[in-house]
Amino acid sequence: MMLNIAANLQRTACYFPNKIAIHFMDQTITYGQLNAAVNQIANGLRTKGVVKGDKVVLACPNLPYFPMIYYAILKLGAVVVPINILLKGSEIAYHLKDSEAKAFFCFEGGPDLPLGSEGLRGFKEAGTCANFFVITADPTKPSVLEEATTLASLMAGQSPMGDYELTAETDTAVILYTSGTTGKPKGAELSQSNIAMNMTVANQLAKIDSTDVQLIALPLFHSLGQVLQMNSTIQVGASMVLLARFDPDAAFKAMLEHNVTLFAGVPTMFIALLNLPGAAEKYDLAVIATHLRLGISGGAAMPVEVMKNFEAKFGIIILEGYGLSETSPSATFTDPNGARIAGSVGKASLGCEVRLVDESGAEVANGERGEITIRGHNVMKGYYKRPEATADAIRNGWFYTGDIGKLDADGNIYIVDRVKDMIIRGGFNVYPRELEEVLSAHPTVAQVAVIGIPHEIHGEEIKALLILKSGQMTTPEAIIEWCKERIAGYKYPRIVEIVDALPMTATGKILKRELRAQHDAANARKN
Repeated sequence: MMLNIAANLQRTACYFPNKIAIHFMDQTITYGQLNAAVNQIANGLRTKGVVKGDKVVLACPNLPYFPMIYYAILKLGAVVVPINILLKGSEIAYHLKDSEAKAFFCFEGGPDLPLGSEGLRGFKEAGTCANFFVITADPTKPSVLEEATTLASLMAGQSPMGDYELTAETDTAVILYTSGTTGKPKGAELSQSNIAMNMTVANQLAKIDSTDVQLIALPLFHSLGQVLQMNSTIQVGASMVLLARFDPDAAFKAMLEHNVTLFAGVPTMFIALLNLPGAAEKYDLAVIATHLRLGISGGAAMPVEVMKNFEAKFGIIILEGYGLSETSPSATFTDPNGARIAGSVGKASLGCEVRLVDESGAEVANGERGEITIRGHNVMKGYYKRPEATADAIRNGWFYTGDIGKLDADGNIYIVDRVKDMIIRGGFNVYPRELEEVLSAHPTVAQVAVIGIPHEIHGEEIKALLILKSGQMTTPEAIIEWCKERIAGYKYPRIVEIVDALPMTATGKILKRELRAQHDAANARKN
């Protein structure tokens, strides 16, 4: 047996009962208060028959309720199933049924985020989940959803004292559903040890301690924000500042108000902070730079120019990592004490191995492109109730990521692309990531996405979609000519489109499949 992950909160609350655990808007919650609320929720769930091993779905933005409910579920030895807050009723029903959830906590939301009504619709459609609890923004008020039990009523009269259930290291702690880019979403089962090891390694790498203040703008239902930020913060007794959703103005305000020392995000967040119009006039960036000591980037490859410019502006280093929900999430990280190689996501994390293989599973030579495979304490137990998918993804202990990378002689790993994103133009393999690096260096470009589109002669053609920096102007023709001067003839984009926005996931990843679908739909209308 091993200590439940929830033991981290219980221990921290014992050592630092009056230390601020959470800053949210004008609220502050101490570790003592957080642990008491967690115990009340856990005790309430016990009265509803939730026991060790039961699945409990959680749909909640970055509010203090998320860590309260998350740790209450873990205290019971039950399994947390965090889901995307943008899901619609039928999608929620799928997750409830597929995970075999016994209870469902859902934020009520409002006109801009009707999560409560969608959640109730999904709960009714599923018909398999026993309990629906609604999280109201104001705990003193009843829910507009008359059929739902509120979180406040679940907690009412419950003791603020309680202990955690002992768990085995192989017991499932969290099920994270993949985005479902290839079919229905699959639930990656992460064990107690998967998560415990991942947060511990992250804390050692980033040297996080109780004096740190982490700004959490990544959704907590996402593995990076949940494991490497929320869980790691609680483990060492640091403080977290929660943003309900990322906004560059809100992020800068929070950094100033709370003397933030660590910020983790996806590249689009760093780009938004770097290119916010008037930031230097509105915010004392020198004061922010005085306290900010570390940036962490994950979720997608960070353009080299963006990293260089951000580090120069704030006088910090950015650790770039790579991983997936299936790897808890971290698999590689750049070394804060070593030489960082431009474009590399570092080396395998402590206790992990990475190798690159060809289509037959044979290891490729250094410098050659291959599929990234991972082995170690971070690899999931498997996909919940999907033995065939698990067997396909995990072979002889190695997890096959579907990502293409390169490895140099020193063990530095470079992400080239997703297998499915690779463009084959006239028989030549073209990797969008390479083109995106080139285009990101253009002085007018803020963000870029490169996709392959159908072509009668070449099979696929290369299309680049660009968002320009504020106040900048250029033309598609100028961009194409600029690319011609810098990359081989078969690689440069023949089609360039300047757009105001790019479709993204809730975690800030650009949805290339949606861009391809938009192109196909527009082309169909023309014909």
